[in-house]
Amino acid sequence: MAAGGTGGHITPALAVADELTARGAAVTFVTTPSQVARVAEHYPAWALDMRGFERRLLARQNAVTLWRLAAAAPRCWEIVSAVRPQAAVGGGGYLSGPVVAAAALRRVPALVIESDAHLGVTNRLLAPLVSRVCLSFPIEGRDPPRFVVTGRPLSAAQLSADPDRGRAAFGLTAALPVVLVFGGSQGAQSLNRACLEAFGAAALDLQVLHVCGPRHFAEMQAALAARGADVERYRLLPYTEDLAHAMAVADLIVGRAGGSVAEIAALGRPAILVPYPHATADHQSKNAAWMAAAGAAVVVADAALDGRLLGRLVGELLADRPRLARMAAASKAAGRPDATARVADQVESLLARRP
Repeated sequence: MAAGGTGGHITPALAVADELTARGAAVTFVTTPSQVARVAEHYPAWALDMRGFERRLLARQNAVTLWRLAAAAPRCWEIVSAVRPQAAVGGGGYLSGPVVAAAALRRVPALVIESDAHLGVTNRLLAPLVSRVCLSFPIEGRDPPRFVVTGRPLSAAQLSADPDRGRAAFGLTAALPVVLVFGGSQGAQSLNRACLEAFGAAALDLQVLHVCGPRHFAEMQAALAARGADVERYRLLPYTEDLAHAMAVADLIVGRAGGSVAEIAALGRPAILVPYPHATADHQSKNAAWMAAAGAAVVVADAALDGRLLGRLVGELLADRPRLARMAAASKAAGRPDATARVADQVESLLARRP
C-alpha cells in the first residue's frame, strides 16, 4: 500500500509503485480527492480528504486541518482494514502521516520517503513508528539502520528522457546551446523577471526554453512582445508535461532547488540553482548546497538574482565548455538513477523479515 498526496510527493510514490508492480506486487494507493482520478488509471485508489497545516499559524485554517485529521483517523483505519497490506510506503506528504501511522500501529512494516535534504514534519513524526526512512540526500544525525540514503525515486519516463526527443518536442536546433529556465509547476516570479531582463531583448546566440508557470504566462508573453523578443530563440511555455526531455536537451538548467534537483543530477545536467527563500526549514538551500558541493551547480540567492547577474553567469558558463562538461560529469556522478530500485529493495527487505 502506498500513500502520497499532491504532485511533489505523489510522483516518487508512483515511481516506487511501478517498480514494485514490475516485481510482482499488488499496489493500492491512498491519495487526495484531486489526485485520485490520475492514480486510479493505474492502481486501485482510495481518497482521503485532508490538508496540510498553514505555516503562518492561521487559527481558522488550522482548526479545519485538525478537524480533518481527527476525521481521517477512522477513515485510515478503515482503509488499512480493507486493504490488509503486507507493507506500507509513505511518500512524505501530510496525507501519508495518518495512513502510515495506522498501518504501523497494526504492526504492518512501514517505510517513508524523504525527498529533501531536511526531514519534513510528517516524516519526523513517523520516524519512530516506521522501520525505514529512505533519504534522498544524507542528513546529519540520521543514520542506519533506520535511515538509509537511497536517492529520490524517479520514474522510468524521467530516467529515459532523450535530447533528440526534446529538440523535436520544442522546435530546437542542435546548432545553438539550450538554456532551460523553470521555477516549478507554478513558476517563480524572480526567475521570470531575471530571464526576461537577461534574454528578452537581446540578439541571442543561444536558445532559451522558459517554462514560466500558467498564472504568469499572459504577463510574460506581453512583456516579451513589448521588448521585441526573438521568438524563434526564446521559447516561452506556461507548462510542459515533457520537462524531463527539456532537461535532457538543455546544456544548462536554471531553476529552483526542490525535488527537481534529483532529476537534474540523474540526467547529468549542470545547473544554476536559485533556492526558494521561504521553503520549509530552508530545505531548498540545503538541496542546492549538496549540488554545489558536488561541483554540479552554481548557487545564487533569490535576493541577489537579476537579469544582469543571470546573463553574466549563463554567458560565462556557456563560453567555458570544459567547465560546463566538468559540471555535467559531477552532476551525473552525484545522481542516483537507481533510487527507485533501491527503495523497492528496502520494501522487499521489510517483507522478507515479516513472519
